[in-house]
Amino acid sequence: MSGPERAIHFIAKERAELAPFEPDASPLARDEVAGHTLATLISRGTELASYQEQGKYYGAPTYPHGAGYAAVFEVNTVGDDVKAVRPGDAAFAMGGHRSHQRCRADEVLRVPDGLSPQAATCARMMGISMTTLTTTKARPPAKVLVTGLGIVGNLAAQVFALCGYEVVGVDPLDSRRELATRAGLGDVRAAVPLDDEAVAGQVALALECSGHEAAALDACKVVRKLGEVVLVGVPWVATSDLLAHEILFNVFYHYVVLRSGWEWEIPRHPEPFRDASQFRNFAKALDWLADGRIHTDGLYEVRPPADPQAAYQDLLHGRSNRLTICFDWTRDA
Repeated sequence: MSGPERAIHFIAKERAELAPFEPDASPLARDEVAGHTLATLISRGTELASYQEQGKYYGAPTYPHGAGYAAVFEVNTVGDDVKAVRPGDAAFAMGGHRSHQRCRADEVLRVPDGLSPQAATCARMMGISMTTLTTTKARPPAKVLVTGLGIVGNLAAQVFALCGYEVVGVDPLDSRRELATRAGLGDVRAAVPLDDEAVAGQVALALECSGHEAAALDACKVVRKLGEVVLVGVPWVATSDLLAHEILFNVFYHYVVLRSGWEWEIPRHPEPFRDASQFRNFAKALDWLADGRIHTDGLYEVRPPADPQAAYQDLLHGRSNRLTICFDWTRDA
């Protein structure tokens, strides 16, 4: 993107705007890197949470509010102590929707050669379910159920299948099931198979990625005794008139381990006695993407950032035939 630096802000309820911004002009610290953005990815669940009145983003209570979740940028300058990336490298970061990124070097990862910036942003979404991968007691070839095949659920299903689990994916939308099948998932269904003896009572781990309590209830009904139901999708608002009793009843009598799938259960970087970390997972996600083991074709739509309002509205109202939108910051229009 040519011209002054720009960033996407939410300026009013359900109003997004691309506007000029002034990046930090102070000299880089010895452990910092900076550069111009190549691609950023919309987190459909988090960034659109606002329209449901519960989130802090597209319907933020105060404005303007910054936006963004994942970024890949071209490194232009590095601090004196930085060794992992060099000027000219593409780097992954948990950056916002803006044309310029500045980060500590330990908060970026070099993007493998040959991996597109757009595809590399998907590592951020993979990391969400990879927290569950590193904390679950279920081991391959256990049966895993994934409910909700949006961008997080689709990638979660692929990750667990890649690691040797037997994955059953569920989503009521034909378009999402088709994308999951095209990504290589062999068992994709429109509803949780409550009466299928090959699934019901056989699931070791259920990743509930939709945020719908009815899906969480169905997951509780099909896991085996002491099976885990992990709430990966955020339950932003009530989506049904289910009573808590219905879930609690099934948790009790099916001996369900019901827990949060919040990705920050593990730290950003390894710590003493805690080897698993976000950035180790991101690094592996980037490797799998570069090796073609995780498929992203068709999962996101690529657009320039010139009209973010149209992008968010299209996602909000289901007018995009993809799971999310990736902004290409090298394009002006």
